Amino acid sequence: MNAFLRCLTLALAGLASQFVGMAHADEPATAEAPPKPILTTTVRTTAYTHTESDHVKYGNKTALGTVLRYTPEYHSVAADWSRFPLGTKFKIKGYDRLFVVDDYGKALVGSLTIDIYFPTKERMNNWGVRWAEIDVLELGSFHESRKILAARGRYPHCLEMLASMTVDDWWKVYDR
Repeated sequence: MNAFLRCLTLALAGLASQFVGMAHADEPATAEAPPKPILTTTVRTTAYTHTESDHVKYGNKTALGTVLRYTPEYHSVAADWSRFPLGTKFKIKGYDRLFVVDDYGKALVGSLTIDIYFPTKERMNNWGVRWAEIDVLELGSFHESRKILAARGRYPHCLEMLASMTVDDWWKVYDR
């Protein structure tokens, strides 16, 4: 109870920011201290759904074969994995939802477009095309992305993403 009263007193005294600053960097983020973005950038966003004619053959599956998700805790998105690798987590400013890159699409290769999954055509159409500022909270794994893309080398868009990832020794830049 003493710790609680101390925290409350600090907050009321306007010293809450100093208290939060005392947390160790390796401690998990809490509701009081959300994770700091490692990158903030503006991207073009589009929307897709599993019932679109060009996605029907894949059903409601991601490039990994997992189910496309639309929850507040995990919202599936597709991106060029050479720019936003598999597992990249971000928030769109103005939305309280975590977006996770778990899919790709050949129309996204070479672009700064992120395709957001929606479970219905109505929601997809409501989103449309927007420019959005995103806070990247965690960069995904270039290594895992590279392994998956290399195994799919017979597809030109996979080879293009793979080539973009390896042109400038990406493993030295990202230490992955």
